[in-house]
Amino acid sequence: MYFLTDELLFPPVDNANVEGLLAVGGDLSPERLLLAYQSGIFPWFDTDSLILWWSPDPRMVLYPDQIKISKSMRKVIRNNQFRLTKNTCFKKVLEHCSSVPREGQDGTWITDEMKTAYMKLHERGIAKSYEVWEGNTLVGGLYGVDLGHIFCGESMFSLTSNASKFAFIKLAQELQAKEYKVIDCQLHTDHLESMGAQEISRKEFIQLLN
Repeated sequence: MYFLTDELLFPPVDNANVEGLLAVGGDLSPERLLLAYQSGIFPWFDTDSLILWWSPDPRMVLYPDQIKISKSMRKVIRNNQFRLTKNTCFKKVLEHCSSVPREGQDGTWITDEMKTAYMKLHERGIAKSYEVWEGNTLVGGLYGVDLGHIFCGESMFSLTSNASKFAFIKLAQELQAKEYKVIDCQLHTDHLESMGAQEISRKEFIQLLN
């Protein structure tokens, strides 16, 4: 196991164990976080744990032009049920992502320390949020780290059916228009797979990053 020091570096991602765990410790400074994402690494840990840094193999990604939009979602979009904004309430999106209950999970990995770190990235224009509104009520959204050619998705939430799907679809469509390479989804879920995401090797992902 590689233990990070104050020095701003990570070990090669090939050093990660079979589960994808690469390193322990360090800090969540904007500089270290940005270096992590640029290197194919992300933090993920519990409240009572040391900071854990991951680079899984395989990696779950979505090519923006491969987003799958179901018939029911096409109807939702046509009916203008939702309205989308960007970066108007990043902190609220963070709070909802950390507090909305998730099946099979106790608590949250979005700790107060993580919130502070991503707020600092947001203030630098690197972390961004997509917000979904029904009328004047915030009902869904997502946030992630924008590297300019890859969007590293971190978390999303829904307070009403289909709201996070709407945010994800709109994100993919916008990034396709901007010719982004992929949306990094990090780890496999059936939900992401149903929307067109797929697993690629870590080597392929690093090549896309570079």
